[in-house]
Amino acid sequence: MTQARGQGTEPGEGERERERASTVRVFIALAPPDEAKDELERELRPAYDAYPQMRWNRIEDWHITLAFLGELPVGTVPLLGPPLADLAASRGPVELALRGGGHFDERVLWSGIDGDVDGLHRLAADVRGVVKECGVPFEDRPLRPHLTLARARRDDRSSVADVAAGLAGFAGRPWRAERLHLVGSNFGRGPGPIRYRDIEAWTFDGR
Repeated sequence: MTQARGQGTEPGEGERERERASTVRVFIALAPPDEAKDELERELRPAYDAYPQMRWNRIEDWHITLAFLGELPVGTVPLLGPPLADLAASRGPVELALRGGGHFDERVLWSGIDGDVDGLHRLAADVRGVVKECGVPFEDRPLRPHLTLARARRDDRSSVADVAAGLAGFAGRPWRAERLHLVGSNFGRGPGPIRYRDIEAWTFDGR
């Protein structure tokens, strides 16, 4: 006998799709300018060739996360826009640079962040304060400024450590983070690669 919904049955695929469509995976971030990304891309070209099995992030998706909010109801996201716009309007650009490299547990490859790191921490704290004032729950983890470059396959973690060691001497040119980005991703919504899109972005207009 077919068991009715609400009596312990698992949701069907159609229902899971509707649930996913009603939420969006969101974070707030900064993005390096094209010149800084091109510089790091040139440094990584030998690694791209030597380690094609790694899951390399698209260069256009490189970002520095200030606050990761996770899955939010679609209707909640617009609440963040006005206060984040006000915050950006009150702040000046942050002077940063990409420097060196490292990894998290031999699984995630990253480039480090140099420059006005104290200013970056202050900006992240203010961004997270805005999120809390909007009543949006999220896991407020300590900020570890970095730019994620790639992830290892499950059966190959040594590659990440090797590439990170090769980035140890990298020192990118200084650049200015000019805009604050509210970003959505398709993580967990299909078998394809992760893709990011700006939901909205605001220029730092303060001085």
